[in-house]
Amino acid sequence: MTWSFSIGRILGSDLRVHVTFFLLLAWVGFAAYSEAGLPGAIENILFVIALFACVVAHEFGHALMARRYGIATPDITLLPIGGLARLERMPENPRREIAVALAGPAVNIVIWALLVVVFGAGISVDDLAVIDSTGPGFLQRLAIVNLFLAVFNMIPAFPMDGGRVFRAFLCLWTDRVTATRWAAIAGQVVAFGLGFAGLSGGNPVLVLIALFVFVAANAESQDVAMRAAARRVLARDAMITRFESLHPEDTLDVAANAVIRTTQHEFPILDPNGRLLGFLTREALFAALAGDGSRLQAVSSIAETQIPTVSLLTGLEQVLDTLHTGAPAVAVCTESGHLTGYITRENVGELMVLQGR
Repeated sequence: MTWSFSIGRILGSDLRVHVTFFLLLAWVGFAAYSEAGLPGAIENILFVIALFACVVAHEFGHALMARRYGIATPDITLLPIGGLARLERMPENPRREIAVALAGPAVNIVIWALLVVVFGAGISVDDLAVIDSTGPGFLQRLAIVNLFLAVFNMIPAFPMDGGRVFRAFLCLWTDRVTATRWAAIAGQVVAFGLGFAGLSGGNPVLVLIALFVFVAANAESQDVAMRAAARRVLARDAMITRFESLHPEDTLDVAANAVIRTTQHEFPILDPNGRLLGFLTREALFAALAGDGSRLQAVSSIAETQIPTVSLLTGLEQVLDTLHTGAPAVAVCTESGHLTGYITRENVGELMVLQGR
C-alpha cells in the first residue's frame, strides 16, 4: 500500500504503518491536551497505541488461521481506521472461510477476557458513554474497545469479518459470485448508515469508516466476479503482444522518448536473444528523471528484475494471484525463456469489460 512503511516482520508477515496513522495520534493528543493537559494527552496516545496493538493481534488471528490452510499473508498495514491483513487469497471452502473470518474477533474476545479476569478490568454500561475520555481506567477502556471490536466486526456485511461469515453461509445455497454480491450490498447499506450517523453527529471518523466500507465492499465484489470469469481464460488470451521493448544499455533519454510515442506504462527490457531481463515502469522512470541521476544512465539500473513468468496455458486466475504480490506485470514466456507477451492489472480489467463480465 502506498504511503506506508515497514516497521519489521512478525510471524512471517511484513508489519507496515500508513503515514496517516500518525495524523490520528497527533489529533488524539491535541484533543486530549485541550481537555486534560499533558497527562491526558500522554494517556490517550498510549491508549491508542495499545488499542492498535490489539488490532494487530486481531489481524494476526486471521493470518495465522489462513496459514493453516496454506494461505500466506504478505503484509499487515495499520491505518487510522484499523488494520488490514493482505491475504494472498481467501479460502473458497465455506467452513475454512468462516474459520479465518472468526479468528480475528476471537483474538479480541480473548484479550477482553484476560483484561477482565486476570487484570480485573471490570466494565459497566455507563463506561460505554465515556469511552473516549480518561474517566474509566486505562485497562477498562481497553477491555471495552476489544469487546466493541469483536461485536462490530461481526456485523454481517463486507468487508467486516461478519460479512465473510455471511458470504460463506450464502455459498451453501448459491454460487460464490452471487453470495459475494449480496454480502457487498449489505456492506454498502451499513456504510450508508455509518455515514449518516457520522454526518449527523459530527464524527469524521465514522464518515471515514463508512467510505472505506463502501469502497472495500464494492472492490471485493468486483474481484470475486473477475476471478470467476478468469477461471475460463488462459494467459495467452489476455496478454499484450504488441509492445515496444528496451535494451539493457538504453539510456533514460531513450526510455523517455518511448513513453512519449507510446501508451505503454511498462517496458520490457530484453537481451539480444529476446530473453526478459526486467521491466521499466513509468513511475520508476519519472522518479529517476526527477532525481539527481544522469539522463544517460542505463535503464537496467532502475529496472524491476523480480518479474514472475508464466506459460501460455497458465490460467488467468493464477496470473491474478501473482499480480497481487505487487509485480508491475507478469511475463508470458516460452520454455526457452523468450518473451511472447505480458499481462498487467489494467489489461485484465479491460479484457473482463470487453467480455461483458
